[in-house]
Amino acid sequence: MIEIGTQIDLPHPADRVWRAVTDPKLLARWFAEAETIPGRPGRWRVRTAALPGFDGDADVEGVDRREPELIVVRCHEAARRTLLTCTITPTGEGCRVSVRETVEHGDWPTEQGARREECYRQALAGRLPALLDWLAFQQVDLRRDTAAPTAVLPVALLAGTGRPPLRRRPTWLVVGLGGAALALGLTGWVLLPGAPPTDTGSSPVSPPARPTADVRSPSRSAATVRPTSTPAPRSSRPSRSPSATPSRTPSPTPSASGPLDARYETVSTRVFGYTGKVVVDNPGQTSASGWTVVVTLPRGSTAAEVSGADWRQDGQSVTFTGPAVPAGGSQAIRFDVRTADPVTKAPEGCTVDKRPCAGL
Repeated sequence: MIEIGTQIDLPHPADRVWRAVTDPKLLARWFAEAETIPGRPGRWRVRTAALPGFDGDADVEGVDRREPELIVVRCHEAARRTLLTCTITPTGEGCRVSVRETVEHGDWPTEQGARREECYRQALAGRLPALLDWLAFQQVDLRRDTAAPTAVLPVALLAGTGRPPLRRRPTWLVVGLGGAALALGLTGWVLLPGAPPTDTGSSPVSPPARPTADVRSPSRSAATVRPTSTPAPRSSRPSRSPSATPSRTPSPTPSASGPLDARYETVSTRVFGYTGKVVVDNPGQTSASGWTVVVTLPRGSTAAEVSGADWRQDGQSVTFTGPAVPAGGSQAIRFDVRTADPVTKAPEGCTVDKRPCAGL
């Protein structure tokens, strides 16, 4: 049996996530458009043809549904039939979303299954949290008065009815938020792009140059030491003790691998978080193992969905360790950050083996 899947922890209640997963208008915002199939009750067509790992649009029928914790659907796509299960489990900080898809009929080439799984991961880790944060704003009265909630504006835009008339002066909104930055963030939520964010492939920052150690010969000082002989007086008998000879052990040479370099970049952003990437480069001549990257996040931020390294978070510090980096090679670490600050879109610091990363 072939199975793919991914999961993510979210700082949102299960009922909000359930709404984003089951409402077709919201599903279109973070994954793909869905519409009913005429003459086939209970069947939906999800526009997945343009998504990585899919062969075409999927016809979906419900198999099981337990609000707000489980939904199971059967997907018919080209000559393949799969069973897709989405579970939403409450946690102390929100909920955990798990997606699993199993092939019932047909097959997946290995590469296609990997692309499909990555598509789910990007949607769950990037666009879904962005939509959920935006939905959370609808439940907050930013003016803190007895008037109707300010959620009227994003709801109208989501339904596709065009730009609604402003019911309040913009000044009230800015004052209620404590600054214009969060007001601009709200606009960014409404204008979510139509495809999952991808790495733009920006040019990496060149690592700083370092002197190259000559490992072909020992230290010059050891090679040129000579004993100094002093002629004895003619009347004295020569000493039978031989003069001390120089040490044949050369000075230790520096390691051929040299220190590692690292560079940081912010891959994508959303109002309450961003996706970051650290690339560890080995400019040396031998494989380097035992490296450590430490990223310092803003206070109150949490890391999730890490790929490319093992990791742990202690307060603001997130420590990454991973496989050996071959000579002349690199290792990429990608991670998502959730933060309560809508302005900050980068870590406060980044080091590799206690040396600063480039890009910050």
